[in-house]
Amino acid sequence: MNEGDSEFVFELQTCRWAELHWPPEDESPTNAVLVARQLGTKRRRWDTIVLEADPEGLRQRRNFGEQRLDSDLLHVVQHAPEAWAWYQDALPYPGYPWRYVRETIHQAADRGILDVRKDGNRLQIRRKWEYPDWVDRIVAIENKPDLDASAARALGNQIEYDVAMGLADEVWVATRATGERVEPALLERLPVEAGILSVQTGAATNTNARDLSATVEWFPRSLSAEDPGTRILERPSGGKYDASAARFEYADPDWKADKRLAIAERAFEKGWRSYHDTMRPDCRHFELKRVGRALLPWCPAKGRHQTDRQCSGSCSEFAPEPPQWRTNGWPIEGGPGKGIQRLLQERRERERSE
Repeated sequence: MNEGDSEFVFELQTCRWAELHWPPEDESPTNAVLVARQLGTKRRRWDTIVLEADPEGLRQRRNFGEQRLDSDLLHVVQHAPEAWAWYQDALPYPGYPWRYVRETIHQAADRGILDVRKDGNRLQIRRKWEYPDWVDRIVAIENKPDLDASAARALGNQIEYDVAMGLADEVWVATRATGERVEPALLERLPVEAGILSVQTGAATNTNARDLSATVEWFPRSLSAEDPGTRILERPSGGKYDASAARFEYADPDWKADKRLAIAERAFEKGWRSYHDTMRPDCRHFELKRVGRALLPWCPAKGRHQTDRQCSGSCSEFAPEPPQWRTNGWPIEGGPGKGIQRLLQERRERERSE
């Protein structure tokens, strides 16, 4: 099985399953669900992120547009007053020069998410909408379709880091279902706080595959997302004569709250269908292939599902679309590549707005 089928495609199928069926084994979910991939912090990136959001809060968040709000913008919109006020009176001191705050205020005004006016030489602001408390929970999923012992050892350290930090509310490991009486993932040395999902995806080349399914092999423990976290900096080598202790530091709850919201904002903007941003849909060989209820990138020139590393301008099979495809509107305006991008963007917007 090639790299694309074993890793990248499994990740996309896991995202689609979560979009359709999260939370697992819950027949009447009450939260809205947003799914994103390859997000996290400087020290830790997760394969899949599931946001459980308050439906009304998510609706109010959409007032601020489809783009993410970075930490500077959040500082402004979260503290903007109901009535007109000089911005230095209205906003807490951010810890950096006010001139940067003024730049952010103008950026917010350009995006239409903040009212701004001049009163003499003073810049005044007023909020348009109250920024909602829209994120209920953040769930992190690590995707390991073929979880052998060596992969489990490497993954175990990462899951231990996640459990100690408590940045996510839950941590799961998703692996490909084998059909054995006891799934091999249960026999690996993974932290007991992590849940285990066995995902039945079917053959990646089977266009008639039924809906994706997953079985909970082990339920996770809820992590203390609102409490201080422990950031593991260095581990002992673990040799026979190594009696050294791990180095760690504490993560402040306020820092965790800021990071959680930043991750949620990035997930809101990006989603999991943004893989076309790092691939070449303008190649005449780039297609989307239906596998069950998922649309996955497919390269007929190579006869496989490609990864973003394999799908680039340096690919030996790369063939740009002829100019007439784009200028003559065949088969749709902008050519097939533009059509694929529009389709993925429309589906991303649909999930964000439902």
